[in-house]
Amino acid sequence: MNYSLLPKIELHLHLDCSLSYAVVSQLDPHVTEQQYREEFVAPSVCVDLRDYLTRAIKGFSLMQTPAQLRLVTLDLLAQLEADHVIYAEIRFAPLLHTRQGLTPAQVVESVQAALQEGASLYKVIPRLILCTLRHFTAEQSLETALLTKQFVGQGWVVGFDMAGDEAGYSVAPHKKAFALIKESGIPFTVHAGEAAGPTSMWEVIRELAPRRIGHGVRSIEDPALVAYLVEHQIHLEVCPTSNLQTNIFSSMQQHSLATLYQQGVSISLSTDARMITPVTLSSEYQQVTAAFGWGKPELLACNLQALQNAFIDEELRSSLKQRLLAAY
Repeated sequence: MNYSLLPKIELHLHLDCSLSYAVVSQLDPHVTEQQYREEFVAPSVCVDLRDYLTRAIKGFSLMQTPAQLRLVTLDLLAQLEADHVIYAEIRFAPLLHTRQGLTPAQVVESVQAALQEGASLYKVIPRLILCTLRHFTAEQSLETALLTKQFVGQGWVVGFDMAGDEAGYSVAPHKKAFALIKESGIPFTVHAGEAAGPTSMWEVIRELAPRRIGHGVRSIEDPALVAYLVEHQIHLEVCPTSNLQTNIFSSMQQHSLATLYQQGVSISLSTDARMITPVTLSSEYQQVTAAFGWGKPELLACNLQALQNAFIDEELRSSLKQRLLAAY
């Protein structure tokens, strides 16, 4: 099956971790292709999530001006169109892009302008999720939440997220930011159940009550947690190959996603970081179908679950659903 021809929904995709070599060489001509593979791309197995995330610095270091942000954004849209992704929620942390004097608002404005430009060049429909990070202070998280509130409703920013190392940092400093987001009625998602196990999942469920969780694949270690996810219809944004690189599972056959799917957990498939994890969504489909014997019915189900949990209006959801049903 030619998976590249299938339309796809992608909910979990980091802008600053998805730079192709083509755009890196534009931004810094001194970077050779070998350097890119060695320094920007993570090995097939990292020590852990912290080791994996060290490559992210290479990406956002090259995204500090409006021109750089434009090139990276357009580059990712081109990648998505080639992968036949028809709707994507792209996330990033604006506060990481202020090293050369941009304000966080100017960072968001630059990316939004690039998305507006890309809308006339590419067929993918993109939206933005603004991220705080686990190691940020309470003040930085609140600043990001206020930034999200400022831009949501303008057509591009649709939600809020907390990414980073959940094994090293608790939810506590970020509760005020999430309170603002919830009071404002802004959709949100949270990374958990990746570097840390079910404990991190229970923490975000108890403290933040998300409807979506980024990764969440280690919930399989706690049957009561899996039952809770099913009962409360909490959606997991699963990034299979990324989870192998962060040393959660030893092989795709050992990955929890098929079992979670069989047990009724709402899941979708995403790439996570197309630079650090050098995959496409098409190649992810190929990997999981080979590992679990999946076919079009399972892939369609994951896309429909993604669509059901996407941060979009019902008109767009209905339109995209018809495209998926027609293709599958």
